[in-house]
Amino acid sequence: MARFNKSQVKSKIRHIQNKYNQGMRKIERQINHKINDYNRAVKRYNSNLRKNQSKIKSELMKFQRNSTIRVSSSTYKISVINVNQSYDRLSQKYDFEDNSNRYRNFLEKIEEENANNLEVANVILNNDEINNEGYSLEENIVSNKLLNISEDLDNRWKGAIFSLNPKNPDATRHFCTSTREIFIQIIDTKAKDNDVIHAFPDCEKTNNGTVSRRSKIKYLLHKKGVNDIDIENFVHTDIENILSLLYELNGGTHGQAGKYSINQLKSIKKRVENGLNFLCEYVV
Repeated sequence: MARFNKSQVKSKIRHIQNKYNQGMRKIERQINHKINDYNRAVKRYNSNLRKNQSKIKSELMKFQRNSTIRVSSSTYKISVINVNQSYDRLSQKYDFEDNSNRYRNFLEKIEEENANNLEVANVILNNDEINNEGYSLEENIVSNKLLNISEDLDNRWKGAIFSLNPKNPDATRHFCTSTREIFIQIIDTKAKDNDVIHAFPDCEKTNNGTVSRRSKIKYLLHKKGVNDIDIENFVHTDIENILSLLYELNGGTHGQAGKYSINQLKSIKKRVENGLNFLCEYVV
């Protein structure tokens, strides 16, 4: 058995203490790093909320002040109001800045969707011009998400973007026809009638006996672990708003590309693209 003198024992103890202190400092650095990452994420989240809240307030004031309708009917305008009212009910129900809320990220995207809803409504109904510098009509942020669902949907979206060229006299019609089908097919593909009926035997149906879009959205959210009727209502009104926008642009007085500036075309595409991203990431 090896024997150690007093000096060697003290040296061994110092070595052990140093190793321990080094280990504790490393753990402390890791903890501080995680805390800083969390605080940055919270700060970014709260900043986005304040930005979206400010945008909602500003765009809502403009929307309410100017009642001019430049589309073929008031259907789209009503859908804009429905989305905002659905958002209001959620904002009264939840503290959107409560970081402990299990729906926190979802609520942030819901707020962003309503801000986008009001902004593009003012572009379409009131001919607002907004700054879309840095955003391209060729930009594609949802291709990978669509490809995960089906190659056909991804190709349809790429074709819709390709058609959305200011020099194309039928740009808006082509874009709207393609993207409207994309939304419908995503929901129908991921929420088949038989699956919805199996999960919810008493689900709402259309006059034709097929499962309603509202019931399909409820089914999709239920699979995501979201069981809140007010969130279901928001997602449903948001999707209906986008489909109504596409329908009005396709068949209304503004159905031709020449009626829109490049900035307005960008706003339309951004609204649709953000809606697709929201649907793919948080619903399906």
